[in-house]
Amino acid sequence: MSPGHPVRPVSTRDAAAVARLRTLCLALPEANERVSHGEPTWFAGKGRVFAMLDNHHHGSEHLSVWLPMPPDLQDTLVAADSTRFFRPPYVGSAGWIGVVLDRRPDWELIGKLLREAFVHVAGARLRAKLDRPSPT
Repeated sequence: MSPGHPVRPVSTRDAAAVARLRTLCLALPEANERVSHGEPTWFAGKGRVFAMLDNHHHGSEHLSVWLPMPPDLQDTLVAADSTRFFRPPYVGSAGWIGVVLDRRPDWELIGKLLREAFVHVAGARLRAKLDRPSPT
């Protein structure tokens, strides 16, 4: 972590949403969490980012998660529900989608979007692990 990007503390109000997001992210194969730009960020194995928390970054109104998405999905989601989805700063031009977490989130949909983001950035080996049953 760079000294210019200290980790922003999560408010008591937002803690449950962040904990649930963390659980969903870390349930994906070899997903891991590191701090990037002062925010909890989840990576597909040793690879690329598939989810990044926006904890009111730069005064943002909402707690949200930013997800890399395949082309055109961003426009579809924002058009369908602009109160829940938005084009995030910095990465929105690359197709990422912002998902609001502090306004009655649809956790089932968020789980699906996390999986979609993971598949979008993960290598073939990790994508294959998604379809294997978990060992009991």
